[in-house]
Amino acid sequence: MKTSRIAAVAAVAGTAVLAVSSPAFAHVSVVPEGTAAKGGYAVIDFKVPNERDDASTTKVEVNFPTDHPLASVMAQPMAGWKIEITKAKLAKPLEMHGQKIDQAVTKVTWTASGGDGIEPGYFQKFPLSVGALPEDTDELVFKAVQTYSDKEVVRWIEVQQKGQDEPENPAPVLALSAATGDHHGSATGTDTTTAEETSAKTETTASDDSGSTGGSDTTARVLAVVGIVVGAAGVAYGTLAGRRRSTTGTEA
Repeated sequence: MKTSRIAAVAAVAGTAVLAVSSPAFAHVSVVPEGTAAKGGYAVIDFKVPNERDDASTTKVEVNFPTDHPLASVMAQPMAGWKIEITKAKLAKPLEMHGQKIDQAVTKVTWTASGGDGIEPGYFQKFPLSVGALPEDTDELVFKAVQTYSDKEVVRWIEVQQKGQDEPENPAPVLALSAATGDHHGSATGTDTTTAEETSAKTETTASDDSGSTGGSDTTARVLAVVGIVVGAAGVAYGTLAGRRRSTTGTEA
């Protein structure tokens, strides 16, 4: 009896855990392929699972943040899906690579065509190349809308609030990492600095080598003079010695 009751309680508890944890991993999410650094460009994947047993996902809409607009958004072609990128005029133009951009992407829509979309029990990744990522925020919130073949619509648009439990239908959030310094416009400055430092080091080395050469020349000259003096002294000594021998021989 006790064993049966324990087994029943365990089964109920396990079912409850699954029921509570299911929404946590089944919602639409977004992750970068590699890193998504501030000020740079990245490829990001929207992961869309099918949560229904009797319907397929036939349409996915991702709305882009308006407080941090992205001027460059490119989609990767996907077999069985039609892709539409929607743009809108910006109230405040952006500046990229010295040019003013007055439009930004507001929404990307994938619609199943010639297929069943995302069937029950499967998920699909929807990749995008985006940039330049903002430098004044740590994350970007994308609101997504998922449509099923039975016309059911699930809106993943609830923003996570600090200190509160995860909402039932959370919006996908892309975390941004610190700027790496290798995004457009920074590499040139680094190379220039390196070139200047290299030039300065080269000049310093040349100056040092020149000084060393001058010192070597001076030393050689001094040694040459000393050699001449020593040689002359030797000759003089030899002459005097010869004279002394001659004088001694005559006296004898």
